[in-house]
Amino acid sequence: MNRSRLLGIFRLFRFELPFTAGICVILGQLLAIDQFPPISIMALGFLSIFCISATALILNDYFDLEIDRVNSPERPLPSGIVTKQDVVLLSIGVAMLGLIASYLISFTALLISLFVWMIGFLYNWRFKRSGLWGNLMVSFSVGMTFIFGGISVSVPFAKMVWFFAVIVALINVGEEIAADAMDVQGDRQAGSQSLAVVLGPERALRISAAVFMAVVGISSLPFWRDWLDWIYLLPISIMDGVILYSTAKLLNPQTADRRRYVRWIYLGGLAAILIFILIRFALASNL
Repeated sequence: MNRSRLLGIFRLFRFELPFTAGICVILGQLLAIDQFPPISIMALGFLSIFCISATALILNDYFDLEIDRVNSPERPLPSGIVTKQDVVLLSIGVAMLGLIASYLISFTALLISLFVWMIGFLYNWRFKRSGLWGNLMVSFSVGMTFIFGGISVSVPFAKMVWFFAVIVALINVGEEIAADAMDVQGDRQAGSQSLAVVLGPERALRISAAVFMAVVGISSLPFWRDWLDWIYLLPISIMDGVILYSTAKLLNPQTADRRRYVRWIYLGGLAAILIFILIRFALASNL
């Protein structure tokens, strides 16, 4: 296998996205039991959802080949760096690894990861072009990373686990709608029914902004309800600040490369999650 093909296969993973999904599992575990679980459970939880998330992304390249020829011709598959067979075999291997890791946690974890894998497959196969329904399927899967974290430590109904699941799901809904507004040309040619195609990109961006504002509005709830110590206001404030700034940029038609600010919101959420974990680790070390 030549170097360019190998790099193309690695690019199919879009590592930052499944990595974030795995980190969300760890935070879900932490929120569920208020301490770090055994290293083996952390590692298996991370690996299982990393692989299930990566499988959905890999399959997305397979099913979105024609759209990517317009929107992202530099991607490995439309550019010819990898073949369809490479994508299919890779998706099967990665999915099996994720399901095995889930089974090693518990049978319930296996069922949940299989369910999330199925949603990812159905989304890529049939619902990618369905517009809002497809956005909600992706966002549900993202929120399930926290629920999976709780399940992996046998505490699936902790209120903070569900709160963060809702927060990240809403952020993802906003990102999906905004990203569709950036890809409206290729989506229209592919017959997509995204909000940007149906209502126009500017109106879709306003809907996305409303979702982001809802996130900011409810993000302080855990502090007023005494679910979280006030020290955790730091990561939440960083997340809210990035969302507010990026949303203002997305709503401005004069903003160059508005896609950048969709990514900023994603990175702001990831930074908040990592800081949250670091604060919890620091507090646990001082106990």
